[in-house]
Parts: sequence; structure tokens; C-alpha cells
Amino acid sequence: MIVGIDLGTTNSLIACYTPDGPKIIPNRLGKNLTPSVVSVDENGQIYVGEAAKERMLLYPDTAAAVFKRDMGSDKKFKLGKVKGVTDGQEFEKEYEFSAVELSSFVLRFLKEDAEHYLGEEITEAVISVPAYFNEQRRKATKQAGELAGLKVDRIISEPTAAAVAYGLYQEKKDSKFLVFDLGGGTFDVSILELFSDILEVHAVAGDNFLGGEDFTQVIVDMFFEKNEELDRDKLDDKVLRHITSQADKCKRLLEMESYSDMKCNIDDKIYEFRLDAKEYEFRCQDLLGRIKEPIKRSLADAGIKVSDIDKIVLVGGSTKLALIRRFVSRIFRKMPELSINPDEAVALGAAIAAAMKERNEDVKELILTDVCPFTLGTEVAVQIEEDDYESGHYCPIIERNTVIPASRTQRLYTVRDNQKRIAVNVLQGESRFAGNNLLLGTLEVDIPAAKAGEEAIDVTYTYDINSLLEVQVRIVSNGRILKKVFKNQDVNMTDEQIKQRFEEIAYLKIHPRDQEENRLLLLKGERMYEQSLGNDRAIIDMKMQEFEMVLNGGDERKIMVAREHFAKFLERFDMDL
Repeated sequence: MIVGIDLGTTNSLIACYTPDGPKIIPNRLGKNLTPSVVSVDENGQIYVGEAAKERMLLYPDTAAAVFKRDMGSDKKFKLGKVKGVTDGQEFEKEYEFSAVELSSFVLRFLKEDAEHYLGEEITEAVISVPAYFNEQRRKATKQAGELAGLKVDRIISEPTAAAVAYGLYQEKKDSKFLVFDLGGGTFDVSILELFSDILEVHAVAGDNFLGGEDFTQVIVDMFFEKNEELDRDKLDDKVLRHITSQADKCKRLLEMESYSDMKCNIDDKIYEFRLDAKEYEFRCQDLLGRIKEPIKRSLADAGIKVSDIDKIVLVGGSTKLALIRRFVSRIFRKMPELSINPDEAVALGAAIAAAMKERNEDVKELILTDVCPFTLGTEVAVQIEEDDYESGHYCPIIERNTVIPASRTQRLYTVRDNQKRIAVNVLQGESRFAGNNLLLGTLEVDIPAAKAGEEAIDVTYTYDINSLLEVQVRIVSNGRILKKVFKNQDVNMTDEQIKQRFEEIAYLKIHPRDQEENRLLLLKGERMYEQSLGNDRAIIDMKMQEFEMVLNGGDERKIMVAREHFAKFLERFDMDL
């Protein structure tokens, strides 16, 4: 079976296609959402999801989150000191991971839960990415899947997956749709059109550094403004994580009320803050302004007006915010589609895409087209005076939002007498200067010597739906052809490199399924103890000791009963913190 995975900034989900349609596969805790958080303890035990999120509040220097924003980059995340044994010798060192490796832990966690739930091995997945992810980020996502033991032949854009999940392809008439995707860390807007059995993406735009986390930070800023005696710069990471966590809870409570309250225990003193919905919306105007820009750009690229849009689809957990829904309704003068949980739409759509890849007879045949999210081009020299050329300029070959697969050709001429070589720098981006765009690679071409302008090459870019770019260079004078498929070396690993990396992190083990619920409750209890004062602390401590005594007894039946009671106790207490 091929599964669909939504590898999110804040939360991740895995889904499969069943005779009753697409279904989210619950994780080992019975929840659909798995927080995209990874933590490592001093024994080299990896925690993923809820347990890692709790550890991040208690031990922030051992955990990482929001790493999706750094996919395809060289950034390293340090997760504290890790102990292990090699060749019988104990060692201790500070360990660090890339965003790709952290994502692979989340994917492996999801894979294990799916295998347990379905009772079969999972070896292949369709993984979704933001529509605005560039080549590096898409290939980094595929590499994360490979490190997790998954074959990833298909990467699907999140808005396309969401459109499929909403059943847009089952509409009876030709329609235009706008998918508004605001997740925890990224924002995408895509315009799609349905005609016959073809769902075609016309334009995409977005911001890889705008999401729900930014709306939470607005509340954090307001909290510090209200509590002026707190010096943000002097607080440690643990306290800052606590404040951010409470601000996020405050934000979610505001979805249903005109105000919400926030409480933080800092150095045994309770600091309070009341968030007013109208004031919060006013303070978010800069972020809402940033949302408008990709909407304008996508409409312009698609060549349509707001009034041409037949349906608005909301995707991503952050679209649950009342201020976001009001904002969208004002812009498009219509209510958005709300029939599917926005947290789950992308994963469900990825599962449908996986079923299509399997040729599942229960899935209606649909042709999905996508677009090239960034312009692809090369570096050229431009004439600034009669015999003077300036290098470093960008020549677009396949423009952004071109429907793919696509092939385009550009003829380029020599600029110097007796020039014998041309370097075709393959670039991705929108800047008119080559140096500001992403270099995917270079193709060196030897050409016959001749006067400037007499020798030329035809450069053909061919870009397919699997994000593979083939560059062909044809020397006009002799017809000689050179070809190269570009795969960015920074984010692609050979099978041997993947195997070697597996061996390097072999001593790191994801926390066992059967201990996850118990460990999570103890972490929650420890966190709540630290946030409480006086008699509340004593009560939490007593309840934790009672639960630990049952765990030490090893009686599974008693553990199950005690876990249920302890979980209910923590839930009641957490509402007051």
C-alpha cells in the first residue's frame, strides 16, 4: 500500500485510501495530529510528537521544532549531549541534526504507526510540500523520506492535495478555485481550474516564512508589553518556551470568544494577560498585509479577477483563527469552504493521490497538472555599450507558473572573439541578477572559435511533474548536443551515503510504542508541577508518585486503569494553568 503524508511545520499526518474513502491513520496515542517536534535524551532515545513537545518545554536545549522552514539548507540543530556505546566503549558528545534528518525521524514515526495500524509493511509514500517550495526543498523532502525507509516517487503540492480532498474534481461544472493554505510555518495560495476530468493549477505564490507561529509571536509581544517588569533578554529558553506555549493556547481559545486569558508562572510568580480579539486583529495587520501580497501575485499571474473565483478552500490549522476567516471573507466577498477539517485536508488529498498512483479502481481517474513554482533560467551577459558587455544578468527560460511538464528553448550567442567555451549556469528564482538566484548546477560546453556573435547555442529546459530538470544544449553550427539532468548535490544523497548515515545514527532509537503514553503523562505532570505553586504542586507530586508506583508494579491491567485516571486528573489541572 502507498500512503499519503502531510509533513507539516507544526503537525504531521499520515493517511491511506480505504473502500470508504481516504482515512487519517491515528498515531500510537490515538490522535490524528503528530507534532513535528523531535527530542533526544541523554541515553540517545529519540522522542517524536507529543512526548517530544513536552520535553521541549522542560528541556528546550534537547528538542527541535519548526525545522521544516529550514529544509534544503545547511542549518544544524543541536539537541544536547547524547550518550552511547561504540565497540564496548562509552562516549558522550553533543549531537546535531539537519532539517532533513529531523524530518526523517517524524516520517519514520508516522511509518511505524501506520504499519502497526494497518498490519502491513509500508515502503512507499506520496509526500506533500508547500507549492512554493523550491527545488532544494522538494528534493530535501524526498531525501527525508528515503532516510525514513520510504520510496518517494511522487511529491505533491499541498494546495493540489487539498483540492483533491475537498472533492473539487467531482464538481459538475467547470470551476475556478483558490486554495488558501496557512499552516504553522508556511503560507501558500494556489489558483486551480477544473474542466472535464483535468484539475489544472494556474498559479501559485506564497511565503515560506509566514504561518501560525508568527501569529503566536504577536501575542508573546503583547504579553511582554503588558508585563513590563519582565526582561525578555534575561529569560532562559525554558521560560520563553513556556510563554510561547501559553500564548499559543491563548490564541486557540480566542477562536470561540471575544477575549481569552493567559497565565505564566515565572520564578514562582504568576503573570497574567487578557487578550482582546479586536486589539489582537489590529496588531496582526502587518502579517495580514503579508498574506495579501501572494494573493495579488497569484491572481495577476493567472490573469483573473477576485470575482472569477467560484470557491475558496481553507487549508492548514491556522485558518481556524476567526480573524483569518473574517479576513478571507472580506477579500473574496464570500464564505470559504469549511466541509473538511483544514488540519487534515492535505493528508487526505495525498492519500487519494497515492491511490491514483496505485491505479485504485475506487478512485475516479483525474489528470492532475501542476505548475513550476519558480522561474528557471540561466546567466547571461548584456550589452551596455557597443563593444562592452556586463555579465551576471538573469535570462528566464521557463517562467514561474508555467504548466508542467514544460519545455522551452532560448538561443544564446557568444560575446567575445574566439570564445571556445560557454558555461550554462542553471538558475532558479525571480531576481534579474543571476547571483541572487539559486544555482542548481552548471553545464560546460566547448564551442568552435569564431567572431563574437557568430557562434550560438540553443538551450532547452525541460521540467517535469517530479521536479526533474533536464537541460539540453545544442551547438547551432555543428548540431552537437549535450544533456544533463540536474539534481542538487547539497540535498541528494547516494544509496551509499544514506546507508552510512543510517549507521552513524544507529544507536539513536525512536521511543517504543508501548511506553509512549506513560512517558507522555509523566512529562506533562513534570511540566505542570514546574508551572504550579503551593498546594497545587503537592497534589500533582502525590498523583505522579501514585502513577509511578503502579508503573513499577508492571501489571498491565492496573497500569491501564491508573493511566486513565491520571490522564483525566492532568486534563482538569491543565485547564487552569
